[in-house]
Amino acid sequence: MKKTILAILLSFLLISNLNASSKEELLLNKNQPSEIKDCFETLNRATFTFNKALDGLIFKPAAKVYKTFPSPVRNGISNSLDNLSNLVTIPNNIIQGDLNKAGKNSGRFLINTTVGILGLIDVAKHVGLQNYEKEDYGQSLAVLGVGPGCYLVLPVLGPSTVRDSAASLINIAGGDAWYNVTVKNDTHYFNDFDYYSSMVTSGINFRAKNYDSIDSLEKNSIDFYASVKSLYLQDRQQKILNTNKVVDTQDDSSWEEIDN
Repeated sequence: MKKTILAILLSFLLISNLNASSKEELLLNKNQPSEIKDCFETLNRATFTFNKALDGLIFKPAAKVYKTFPSPVRNGISNSLDNLSNLVTIPNNIIQGDLNKAGKNSGRFLINTTVGILGLIDVAKHVGLQNYEKEDYGQSLAVLGVGPGCYLVLPVLGPSTVRDSAASLINIAGGDAWYNVTVKNDTHYFNDFDYYSSMVTSGINFRAKNYDSIDSLEKNSIDFYASVKSLYLQDRQQKILNTNKVVDTQDDSSWEEIDN
């Protein structure tokens, strides 16, 4: 009897591992950077040129000034932005079936928002709640089996795919609690300015963190557009698979983070 039960358990574990392996292989194949077509390349390159000009006029100069801020100030702002991102990460943890991370991220958000003074101080890590990778609706759609579609460059927002661009609309439809209490609804505590200023600050924070990496990539790229596309698509694949494994020929070790 014990041998029969053991055999059943071993079979169950084997089937579970095979299913997990098949799912990861499917995700890997669907989101393989080399397989994602650049259907709108002419338009994408035009938008990329526009974004590059905008970066030179606004984001790069702002990031240069931001980099002069004392380290504790920059860390506090970065912590606060990471804390806000949990409002999107938590529902996506749930959609992807990872209730353990959803619970821990909820704990992080509650502790850091209160004791951590609106997330400026990462108190949660000192009580054993480590910071997990951010999740978004594009990643959740990928996990649910939706393919990326064509590569797409959005004005101001930058690199994306058709799937990830469509997923961004979920925020407007009510998927982002921060959007809900600032732009969508009048809560008398927050307003539109709070939401959009946090988005702009997030962009400047990202540009400052990757200031030298982006400049180096542009300087050393034969085709800057192609390099950014390859780097972005590989980073998205890694985020969807929740892995740091380099899955394509592009080495993104110098790119600190890419936020969609």
